Amino acid sequence: MDFLSLFLLAVGLSMDAFAVSICKGLALKKIQFKHALIVGLWFGGFQALMPVIGYFLGAQFKDAIAAYDHWIAFGLLILIGGNMIREAVFDKDEPETDSALSFRSMLVLAVATSIDALAVGVTFAFLDVNIWTSVALIGVTTCILSMIGVKVGSVFGAKYEKKAEFIGGVILILLGVKILLEHLGVL
Repeated sequence: MDFLSLFLLAVGLSMDAFAVSICKGLALKKIQFKHALIVGLWFGGFQALMPVIGYFLGAQFKDAIAAYDHWIAFGLLILIGGNMIREAVFDKDEPETDSALSFRSMLVLAVATSIDALAVGVTFAFLDVNIWTSVALIGVTTCILSMIGVKVGSVFGAKYEKKAEFIGGVILILLGVKILLEHLGVL
């Protein structure tokens, strides 16, 4: 996977965390750098950890499904991206505005926003990627975008939450299509 594709994947994966970070920024009364850093480190850390777990799980089955690996990567990215788009378009729930930055609160949110990264980690087992470079880029990208999300939330409110989630979904779907077309020799 080339750097640009990996970077776009990192941005796409980080959009759930970015959306939740906007809500955190909206809920916090007075934003300090440490608030943004806490949110960024939690989300970035889990977005980096989950693909590693997925990678090692996927590596266990790599040989058994090597003939279908591109279809699995394509399917997972389409499902993840489609779900993000569905939530952005059809989920009319008001955004969560819990200002808690406690261990328990952040752990739940970090796990919830990084489940899709676990599935992407499984696809990494079937692709030509350096797992450590990939997860570092995903983690750093998510950390930075989450920190920005806290600030955006404090300034603009929840106006951009759904748009970010929609764009993230589109990016993941396009990457899934690219992986499939490359494997089929079209690209």
